[in-house]
Amino acid sequence: MKRLVVALDFPTLDKAVSMAGDLVDEVAGFKVGLELLSGEGPQALSTIAELGSPVFADTKLHDIPNTVAGAARRIAAAGARWLTVHASGGREMMEAAVASSGETGVLAVTVLTSMSERDVEEVGFSGGLESQVVNLARLAEGAGVEGLVCAPGDVTAIRHTGLDLPIFTPGIRMTSSEDDQKRTGTPAQAVTAGADYLVVGRPVTRAPDPVAAAREITESIRQIR
Repeated sequence: MKRLVVALDFPTLDKAVSMAGDLVDEVAGFKVGLELLSGEGPQALSTIAELGSPVFADTKLHDIPNTVAGAARRIAAAGARWLTVHASGGREMMEAAVASSGETGVLAVTVLTSMSERDVEEVGFSGGLESQVVNLARLAEGAGVEGLVCAPGDVTAIRHTGLDLPIFTPGIRMTSSEDDQKRTGTPAQAVTAGADYLVVGRPVTRAPDPVAAAREITESIRQIR
């Protein structure tokens, strides 16, 4: 089973397609985020999907249920295999996304990897970061989502609840580090904790040899689980 999802965080579709073409045989899918979608629109999803690997539309929808339903419907029609919503948008919003997305799986984002314990407190979440992650994961499961998105360090807490949804983990680094993503982890840490897919951007796309970098990540987790 391939576990690597490469984030195509590029400003233009040409650059994204070039990178995806090089990596298509190495990955479980590609993530298309807001930067590319904002510039190129849904065409980015359909064009990359034509390469033959599933596309993860990292839209992080968070709005009233009717608006999210309409957006999810359009994203699904563009060829996304998965799309994301913020679990903090609530059960009704997530249910609306699930109902309107057809065969496109909805993934619920719990707490962003860029947020620390202090950040969670500042926005008014009570009980601490881990408690918020677990609460949102349970809420998302009840809303019928296909999977969850969480930081590497949050995977264990979710698995301890007994939730068995697929988990996608961004914030993957080959060595433990912090940058704009404050809560990171290595591929081995994430998979050992119970992650199913690793969403990796810069460690692959900015590597001197992206194909070699992708293969290094795959090898680092091949024997785990």
